Amino acid sequence: MEDERGRINLFIDTNIFLAFYHFTSEDLEELKKLIALLESSEGEIKLFLPEQVVQEFYRNRENKIASSFDKLRKQNKKFKLEFPQYCKDYKEYKVLIKLLKECEKLYNELILNIREDIRNKDLKADYIIQQIFELSEILKTDDEIIEKARIRIERGNPPGKKGSLGDALNWEVLLEKVPNGENLYFISDDKDFISPIDKDSFNTFLFEEWQEKKNSNIIFYKSLSQFFRDNFPNIKLASELEKEILIKRLLNSRSFAETHEIIAKLNKYDEFSEDQIRAIAAAYVSNNQIYWIINDTDVMEFILKIIKGNEDKIDSSDLELLNDLLNPGILDEPDFDSNNLPF
Repeated sequence: MEDERGRINLFIDTNIFLAFYHFTSEDLEELKKLIALLESSEGEIKLFLPEQVVQEFYRNRENKIASSFDKLRKQNKKFKLEFPQYCKDYKEYKVLIKLLKECEKLYNELILNIREDIRNKDLKADYIIQQIFELSEILKTDDEIIEKARIRIERGNPPGKKGSLGDALNWEVLLEKVPNGENLYFISDDKDFISPIDKDSFNTFLFEEWQEKKNSNIIFYKSLSQFFRDNFPNIKLASELEKEILIKRLLNSRSFAETHEIIAKLNKYDEFSEDQIRAIAAAYVSNNQIYWIINDTDVMEFILKIIKGNEDKIDSSDLELLNDLLNPGILDEPDFDSNNLPF
């Protein structure tokens, strides 16, 4: 899941964010997963966000929306089908006409609501991307970076085209700010970063430059969904990703305060997979920052909620240890109820 040095350093290009305002196979759930990663990982995932990406995003956002919204509005003619006279004698015709009218009505309502949300900057993508920006490490572009980018373009070196500094600014600030010896997970669908020979590979010139200057590698993806498939293959929803990260943090909790904080976040979920239940039980019996405070109300209530009805899913040795750690015999009581604790 992480690189061999223990942390995922991530860069997401402007075109990836803007895709969520246009026609794309990507789902907003991918962005929600990213928020869960950044909020729950406690520094194990860091998103490097060049100032240039933020400016490009807000500069191009309205154009992307205008383009996709214009195309959406032009589709209403599909609800106006023409039928020859002989169709009208068939029962299917009447049903079809009724459905088409309902579709057109819903379509018009959709257009009105979307137009209002665009005007108020109230699209769901706006909220999610703003959250991501707030959780990122903003990389400032100073005069030295600008000069390096300008020289790069003048020499004809990628990325970017002559007269445009944007991609070069992003590349130079990443070279400057990403720690040496740490890999960078690079997500972009910009052809200036892509190999002209292999459309699924990173530009060779840039890859070799990164290796030489940073003593690490670029791990390249063309979409967020591809990144999640490769690095978090079992996670389909953002809520599941957050649970996985929190359980991992619980297993490695380094203080009583951190244990309480993690349990408070996990407690908002009522359902856990079998693997997650086993992992939580294992964390309780293996980490002294948990079992030393197991009689604290929140710590005990949470594990009892996890155990109840799931005894057969927990390793028998862990279940036995939990029974020893909890109030003597509480798990063996015939009327054991986690909602009726003896304190």
